[in-house]
Amino acid sequence: MGKSTTDGAKKVVKAMAREDVERTHRATRQHDGPVMRAAGKASELADQPPLIALSTATMVAGMVLRHPAVLRAGTRMLASHLIATGIKTVLKSGIDRTRPARAVKEGHRIGKGDGADDSSLNSFPSGHTAGAVAVAQAVAHESTAAGLPLQAAAIGVAAMQPRRGKHYVSDVVAGAAIGWASERAAGALLRIAGAGAAAALARWRETPAVSVTGGAAGATPPD
Repeated sequence: MGKSTTDGAKKVVKAMAREDVERTHRATRQHDGPVMRAAGKASELADQPPLIALSTATMVAGMVLRHPAVLRAGTRMLASHLIATGIKTVLKSGIDRTRPARAVKEGHRIGKGDGADDSSLNSFPSGHTAGAVAVAQAVAHESTAAGLPLQAAAIGVAAMQPRRGKHYVSDVVAGAAIGWASERAAGALLRIAGAGAAAALARWRETPAVSVTGGAAGATPPD
């Protein structure tokens, strides 16, 4: 009974993997018109440099405008993106998977990574999707209304990856999961850091000030 269940599960997984590859290859082979090419170029805004610039600019705007919510959003955006980038980098170096654009010509391959810096083997996971989702979720945490356009943009970025031959559908799903989890992790870390900073500030305020004569400020000098 147990063996038959395991065998059945393996067949389902293999079928899903085969469908993932076939669907993505069909999307990759489709001809791109002007609209699709423009959308593909726009999706590059979810690359690392633009997202870091957007996050940093949001932080600066929050500081200049003295707007705590904007500053918090920018900080959370940057932290979320950096965590997502770290996770996807580790996975890309540990797993070699042929990008669809190359796979439709040479065949699909996935296996243990050897650390080689070959972008055409870095299909898993989708870094653009991970970064876009992480940043969008960070903004949505502070403002649902402000987050909606970015969440919609993240969906658009994710949808473009198979069509552009950059990633398989499963790569995109993995990237979205990484982005979501990274934002949650960033939020937890920022809460811990904030609580620690508040406690340190409270202790500092409770510490008696010391006068230039060496005694506590306000203390009665000895006779």
